[in-house]
Amino acid sequence: MRRLLAILAAVACMAGAAADPAERLPDPAQEARARAIFREVRCLVCQNESIDDSEAALAGDLRGIVRDQVKQGRSDQQIRAFLVDRYGEFVLLKPPFSLGNALLWATPWVALFLGVGLMILLLRRRTAPTPLGQDPEGLSSEEEARLQLLLKDE
Repeated sequence: MRRLLAILAAVACMAGAAADPAERLPDPAQEARARAIFREVRCLVCQNESIDDSEAALAGDLRGIVRDQVKQGRSDQQIRAFLVDRYGEFVLLKPPFSLGNALLWATPWVALFLGVGLMILLLRRRTAPTPLGQDPEGLSSEEEARLQLLLKDE
């Protein structure tokens, strides 16, 4: 039981250390807005975490940029646009729908359907296997006569 409490206390300390109070904005409403944006922005180092969850130095820099933008009075949309202009749509955890994104999401499905279609086409073209000992093209009359002659000798 003590070990569990020690582990929980260590985790709580690490979670508290993740956000340096010196970095926070003095206005709680602005800080809440910044934190909401943090959860929408991807850490470019970790790539599968938001900058709110990441410990990477670049994530810290991005948090600073977002806080500066919030402090300057820019809207959430303007902040997202600034980040996209600077880092590309990849910086957003949920990028907006566009033709490029649709193509990106559709490519695996198109490849899957083409592969299945090609497999079906190849399976339909495949001929039935010939029984063992039979020539698929048949014997010529000379070969048939020779075979009969060989069979009679036995």
